[in-house]
Amino acid sequence: MIAIIDYGAGNLRNVKHALDLLELKSFITDNPDDLSEAKGMILPGVGAFGHAMERLQEKGFDQKIINETATGKPLLGICLGMQLLFDKSYEHGEHDGLGLISGEIVRFETDLKVPHMGWNQLVVSEYYKDHSITQGIQNDNYVYFVHSYFAKADDEQDVLFSTDYGQRFTSAVMKENVMGMQFHPEKSSKVGMQLLKNFGEMVTREDISGN
Repeated sequence: MIAIIDYGAGNLRNVKHALDLLELKSFITDNPDDLSEAKGMILPGVGAFGHAMERLQEKGFDQKIINETATGKPLLGICLGMQLLFDKSYEHGEHDGLGLISGEIVRFETDLKVPHMGWNQLVVSEYYKDHSITQGIQNDNYVYFVHSYFAKADDEQDVLFSTDYGQRFTSAVMKENVMGMQFHPEKSSKVGMQLLKNFGEMVTREDISGN
């Protein structure tokens, strides 16, 4: 069972619908205690980083997410949810994140139109080309983005996918059981659905192992 975290800043219904289509059992919750019962977690998000972190803290989700991931429980951050995994963001000031991935969130520095909105291509990291999370995914597959800020990971080995938009940026990250996608897999057709399926299988494996 996958918990979709409702902290007032997420695109919850589309994510739930995508998981339902994949026959992955999930539930939406605004109660941090429910995360203990879940076998995996999804942290969606739209809006501003600082406000989202405030909502996580107000509801008590921030420390609970950190504690649950420390047990090995799989976590997927989507769009703003991926950015919240990092140490800090410089969106409208400086704000601390969850600190699960080392790095920071910065604004695009490009002559291209910002926000970066629409379909763009993935480049699979050499570190993950044979990993189960990239099963069925190829270089140059297209996914759907909407964002003005992006992640700069400190460790290249945490970069799952990268994408070009006037500059190369990190479009997905992975560090052990913690992963994030800057794009919206639930809006990214077959490629996005494949990635959600792969995440679901990661959760299933953790379930079988007893974690």
